[in-house]
Amino acid sequence: MAAHSTDAAPDDAPAEAAPTVEGDSTAPLAVHVQILATEHWSLLASRTTTQAEVLTRITIFLTLVSAGLVSLALVGQVTNYSESFVFFAIAVLAVILVIGVLTQLRVFNVGLEDLMYVLAMNRLRGAYVRLDPAVAPLLMTSTHDDRAGAESTYYFLGRRRGASHFFGSSMALITLVNGALVGLLCSATTGVLPVSLEVVIVIAAAAGLAYTIVTLWVGKRRFERTWEDFRSRFPSPE
Repeated sequence: MAAHSTDAAPDDAPAEAAPTVEGDSTAPLAVHVQILATEHWSLLASRTTTQAEVLTRITIFLTLVSAGLVSLALVGQVTNYSESFVFFAIAVLAVILVIGVLTQLRVFNVGLEDLMYVLAMNRLRGAYVRLDPAVAPLLMTSTHDDRAGAESTYYFLGRRRGASHFFGSSMALITLVNGALVGLLCSATTGVLPVSLEVVIVIAAAAGLAYTIVTLWVGKRRFERTWEDFRSRFPSPE
């Protein structure tokens, strides 16, 4: 009978701990990677679904705006822009504006949700780098879950956020369309009053401009408050 080797390690020999992300877990490295990858794919799927949903909302809203303006033109020709047309225009514009405001709220909320997804994925990339520092030079997006890290991920080519990013955003588009609707609604409302056309134009322009400015200011304040309440766990280096 062959003799058994006596060089085997004793049962009470300490096992080599796998690299960990945080804490004193001794789970294998593959388990850490699998958990992080699952969370990463879940965030990507949720982000994609949210973006698709808000784009659909925007499309529906812009379609309603187009259909509403066309219907006003057709009804105006039939009624010869009489008093009944004015009340019809007020009703149509009011309904479209309500839908526009709801769409605008959703667009802004999705913007904050997208920021959350970016910060969460930044944190996961930071975990990947702590598990394997060799991958750090291969990542163009940030590994830090703070404001600087989020901006680095959004604009990872090294460019700072400029005016073109804001004015080309969906939020700016919806805000400007709603501002125009506010102006049209005010012009239709004040048009029934015994005032001159110049006064109607001034009131409508002022109302639309005021709505746009106030909405953008409120959105900026809410965005800044979000950062004030947020606490980063892996901030960018000074």
